[in-house]
Amino acid sequence: MLDSVRIQRRQSEIRSELSVLAGKADASPDEIRSMETLDAEYRSNETRYRAALIAEDGERREAGAEMENRSDREFADLVDRFELRQVALHLDEGASLSGATSEVVTELRTQGGYRGVPVPFAALEQRAGETIGSGLVEPKQTRDLIGRIFPQSLAAKMGVASVNIPSGAVEWPILTAGAVAGWANGELADVGTANAAQTGEVMLKPDHNLGAQMVLSRKSLKQTAGIENAIRADMSAAIAVALDDAVVNGTGATGQPLGLIPGAATYGINVEAVAALDSWAAFRAEVIAFLEANAITDPSQVRLAFPPAVWGALDDALVTGTAVSELDRMAKHGIAPVLANQLPADHAILTATVNGIAPAFLGIYGAVDLIRDPYTRAASGQLVLTGIVTADFTATRGVQTRILSVA
Repeated sequence: MLDSVRIQRRQSEIRSELSVLAGKADASPDEIRSMETLDAEYRSNETRYRAALIAEDGERREAGAEMENRSDREFADLVDRFELRQVALHLDEGASLSGATSEVVTELRTQGGYRGVPVPFAALEQRAGETIGSGLVEPKQTRDLIGRIFPQSLAAKMGVASVNIPSGAVEWPILTAGAVAGWANGELADVGTANAAQTGEVMLKPDHNLGAQMVLSRKSLKQTAGIENAIRADMSAAIAVALDDAVVNGTGATGQPLGLIPGAATYGINVEAVAALDSWAAFRAEVIAFLEANAITDPSQVRLAFPPAVWGALDDALVTGTAVSELDRMAKHGIAPVLANQLPADHAILTATVNGIAPAFLGIYGAVDLIRDPYTRAASGQLVLTGIVTADFTATRGVQTRILSVA
């Protein structure tokens, strides 16, 4: 029992005894002494009660913080032990899910509707290969499958914020007009005219669905435990590539979100026409524009992406009479370009994070919805898996992104 509760109960008993004694008109000396003793105990208990409340409040805060952190850590630990191979066997053969995999799937189902088996994004990360039982007759060794080669996320390198959204539309209000500073023209003059604060909103909606399909043969499921790593890496990379392409080139039609290049006019992004992308001067002009717009305070804060061919052209273009290339001039200012195959050959993108606000948001709704199709290729015993991701993309403020395009 808490000390505060025990003291409170004793205080109630003391008040009850005192009320009885105080009601007597002819109290005996013993009863008077008893009242004095109870009164002294009551005053002492008041001090002890306040001290107990303070101590227990600190314990409650610590316990509450521990409970909040514990739930997040426990779920992260479960996701670390999530086995995608169990999901594949469940979809193929109806095998029951068990352990951490079953707990994660149950938890995700309580947070959203899924036609198939929900798979957390974190479970698609590559992990060390599983071990198999020893002492089995093995005419040959089968190593872990070697996955396909995919580029790392361009969106992350360009500062695009990836946010996970449980459900519904999400908007970010952005201040577009506010305080105006002005000097007072005289001792009693006003300091300036008040200006109304104005905001604009950027919104993410669950209007776009991305699917990654994979066909598994019965042999692939039986051949090696490494099939889990292959499925995880392959599906994760395929989804990442498609999302990266949508961030840059999404048309806003045929189910795609509106990307940076096709949506430049919509997002208010400046597109600068240049003769070529083989000169530091072209990129320097955009960096200067960022500085003049107060979007950055140092050139190294700019993130720059262009195709590999542009990197080669910059490295090959030497300043007349020197061995210094245009790429060297760029590196001198602390700008490390990102090489992006997703960009068109005649485009480059520059972004900046302003006051902690990312230049764009990529919203991903919930988890990957993994759906099985055992019928389409049933004659050969193959299983078709489809991972569906609901996502949306939007830029925040046009001043945080600039695009170079060869005229």
